[in-house]
Amino acid sequence: MVSVMLGAVLFDRRALSMRSVALAACVLLMAQPETLLEPGFQMSFAATAALIAGYSSLRGRLYQQRWPGWAMAAFSVVFTSLLAGLATGPVAAAHFNRVAGYGLIANVLAVPVMGLAVMPAAVLAGVLAPLGLEGPALWIMGKGTAWILTVAETVAGWEGAVRAVPSPSAMVLPMMALGALWVILWRGPVRAAGIVPMVMAFVIWGQQVRPPVLISADGALVGLVSVEGRALSAPKGAGFTARQWLENDGDLADQAQAALRSGFLGDKTLRRFALWDWRIVHLKGKAGLAQLDVACGMADLVILSLRVEGPGPQGCQFIDAQKLRHTGPLALWPDEVGKLRV
Repeated sequence: MVSVMLGAVLFDRRALSMRSVALAACVLLMAQPETLLEPGFQMSFAATAALIAGYSSLRGRLYQQRWPGWAMAAFSVVFTSLLAGLATGPVAAAHFNRVAGYGLIANVLAVPVMGLAVMPAAVLAGVLAPLGLEGPALWIMGKGTAWILTVAETVAGWEGAVRAVPSPSAMVLPMMALGALWVILWRGPVRAAGIVPMVMAFVIWGQQVRPPVLISADGALVGLVSVEGRALSAPKGAGFTARQWLENDGDLADQAQAALRSGFLGDKTLRRFALWDWRIVHLKGKAGLAQLDVACGMADLVILSLRVEGPGPQGCQFIDAQKLRHTGPLALWPDEVGKLRV
């Protein structure tokens, strides 16, 4: 973005404009198209576009007020943080399943120190480094960074500072982006039409329903939605998978806490649970595999973490490690006619 801005200055063009944002995005996407799906690209360009659009809409009115310098500086910090937060908040929530409740307060306290102390000191340190005189500048950087970290730690410790949200469907972020771009790029009353897809995206997100049953790729972990949240079949093992499931559910619990929730019955080698009219058993390890015949007698479906040798018990529906090797992790949903949708 800075390279494009400096190029615009050299050619006597406006450095900060939507064209410079678009040009910078095109350069990046031609070099690395896959970055379009990365949160870093989406959040950076969302914030930049929002800031340019926001300040462009205020340009005439803002500077006609003849505010004192300190008032203009304070307004800029708050307005910048608010714009950037509104632009990047939905993207961050969609990718990381977290909403920072006090992000605006943290930014107001941290951004001025970053802009007035840390960044200038960084430039000064770079200039003085060849002379071996960068020490004082690095000291200023250290103090400023320590303040920013203190603000982050303090604000993050407040009650309600972080709220978990479930992952949206694949169409939510594109709809939000389409609506936001429409509002930014069009002029006149027609720009208000961009609000419609943004509202629809939030409605779709709010109605998102997570799969009732999740099965890990190795069959060692099963997750069941209960009234307390997603209950997990084991307090340990498949930790990365457990974290992903809980995060995508918008759940702040860890694996051990989720394993204590109601939903599963039985010991760790044979866990029983019900999904509507379906009786399901999860067998884990060699001890669980040895109980396959018993499990088939009490369940409509058996999930195993090991491979079943041969055809298995007659009339027994099961999902074992061999099937999961071909399918990967599975989600199960009961349908209207009493069957399971996989």
